[in-house]
Amino acid sequence: MALSVKFRRETSHRFRRLIATLAVGAATFAAGNVVSAQDASLKMRFVYDGAPPVVGKIDPNKDQDFCGKHDIPNEKLIVNSENKGIQNVIVHVYTRSSGDDLPKTSPGSTTHELANDECRFQPHIVIAQTGDKLKITNPDPVGHNANLNFIKNTQQNLMIPAGQEKVVDLKEEEPAPIPVECNIHPWMKAYVVVLEHPFADVSDSDGNIEIKGLPSGKEITFAVRYEGGKLDEVKVGGKETEWKRQRFEVELKAGENDLGEILVPAGALSAD
Repeated sequence: MALSVKFRRETSHRFRRLIATLAVGAATFAAGNVVSAQDASLKMRFVYDGAPPVVGKIDPNKDQDFCGKHDIPNEKLIVNSENKGIQNVIVHVYTRSSGDDLPKTSPGSTTHELANDECRFQPHIVIAQTGDKLKITNPDPVGHNANLNFIKNTQQNLMIPAGQEKVVDLKEEEPAPIPVECNIHPWMKAYVVVLEHPFADVSDSDGNIEIKGLPSGKEITFAVRYEGGKLDEVKVGGKETEWKRQRFEVELKAGENDLGEILVPAGALSAD
């Protein structure tokens, strides 16, 4: 009888260990699936296909005593003179085509600062997610305003006196980059991109883009936007490529997906 009881106890113990092992294995497998579904990244570098253009500075015609002290760049077209990289190209997952393929993400909770600094908006491009906030500041000694021409969110034209700030809730995804303008200083302009997801980037001073956390094994559609012109006829890997409606598709594999240099025809872009 004692042997029978001991056998039953050992058997029960082994059974519980087996169940626990299977549970851990199932959880690991499930977690592995989650990781493998979101382990792709997309990289590329936008390059000006020609001699880098000489783009002049802004000549401020308001508050010249202050604004005239600063070199204000024309940010509509910025090309790196050393490596021809194009700055401020926006690339993001196009939700209407690929929204269902994206991993689920929580609403944003980041506060992005857009400063009226030295008579220009800084940064020139703000990429945000629904749920985020936009804090508009004015460290300048002169007054500015921020005219936010939203389509889905509430349009606002905010006065920002010197040293003050205003905060705006970003509740809805916007169908395009939204211009932000200062009516007091008409050369001042920035853009706010509001998406339902975080899968977006803006090219740096070398033209580089990198978007992480994308789903592998999926064909994802991306939208590309640039203030200085349309990026619809480009060269990818040295091959002439048409991006209809400034969109392109990539069959994402696990790991890094590098499109290399995206050559943009010089005639497609302008600082005017």
